[in-house]
Amino acid sequence: MKMRTLPIFLAFFIMGFGDAVGTLVAFAVREFNISKGAAGLLPFFGFLAYAILSVPVGVLADKKGKKFVLVLGLMIVLVGEFLPVVSMSHYAYLVFAIFLIGSGMTILQVAGNPIMRDVSDPGKYSRNLTFAQFIKSIGSNTAPYVVPLVVSLGFVWTKIFSIYAVVVFITLLIVLGLKVKETSQDSAQTPVSLASSFRLLREPYVFLMVMGIFLYVGAEVGLNSWIATYLKDSYGLDIDKMATLGIGFFLSALAIGRLLGSVILSFMPPKKFFMVTSLLAVLSLLGMCASVKMIAIAAVFLAGLAFANIFPLIFSILIDSKPEKSGELSGLLCMAIFGGAVIPYFMGLIADRFSIQASFILPLLSFLFITYLAFKSLRAASPAAAAGS
Repeated sequence: MKMRTLPIFLAFFIMGFGDAVGTLVAFAVREFNISKGAAGLLPFFGFLAYAILSVPVGVLADKKGKKFVLVLGLMIVLVGEFLPVVSMSHYAYLVFAIFLIGSGMTILQVAGNPIMRDVSDPGKYSRNLTFAQFIKSIGSNTAPYVVPLVVSLGFVWTKIFSIYAVVVFITLLIVLGLKVKETSQDSAQTPVSLASSFRLLREPYVFLMVMGIFLYVGAEVGLNSWIATYLKDSYGLDIDKMATLGIGFFLSALAIGRLLGSVILSFMPPKKFFMVTSLLAVLSLLGMCASVKMIAIAAVFLAGLAFANIFPLIFSILIDSKPEKSGELSGLLCMAIFGGAVIPYFMGLIADRFSIQASFILPLLSFLFITYLAFKSLRAASPAAAAGS
């Protein structure tokens, strides 16, 4: 990997800071004496930014350039991280700061995923994007360790924002020095706009891939949200101890899977790997239904390994199919991340109405669809197969 990829990898590390919101919820409940429902606004507003901003930012990336948008995202994240340092007298300030951070993270995702193609050597985009997701997972895992450390040293928990602000500022300076030749739209094509972006959804393959991201992110967040409850209700594990280890297994497996994926993609074509990992995900979800406790726990770990590379694979495969539309496609794909707020909610409704076990049918159905998508992509990989379809 060449040095020009380093600033983009650092940007992905920053993206992981957005996942700190889940860790901060419990601290917010105690600090502001609010209900769990009110505290739930923190992750909701983070996902809301993806739904609102992704497509407009994709248009902006095509008009102004992906580096310009990447810098803009880092600046907004920096402001969001700085606000809690200045004032934290009311919960509304924290919610606004999280929305700003979520908005910045959305902008980073929209610009960062396609610009990785511009800094990657030919044929290495999927591998580099997968490794970037591994770097992002390292950033995601900072909060569960850094926040308790900050508190144990006698500082208030909001000090985490100061630490993150310093890292974001350093990354911003490095990205400003990045020189990259970006893939641009053909001037003969229709000018980029919100309408042209949404018009791409009329193409069946684009629509299916965007739905794939929606379902994948929803399934991943759903498992992360409900694994502990599932293990408690299904196998009687103590939710405060053993059941929560399921979350640890899942998150650790995600990080390991992304690292392994970046290695595997050095010798396996992305579309073939997409099929393999999708089938493994279906197998893991079926394994969670096993009556044997250890098989179910092993299936949780396998799910993390299998889930790990779905996002970068869908993203890179679609962008590679239409590189001249990278900004618009990135906006649509990032908008679909809002699935992380939708599917876990419906899993909760199903769990209330029937059982937590019944709610896991949603991730399973999601991955059956994704497996179909992988099969469709694999067929398109072969000119002979494509001609016969």
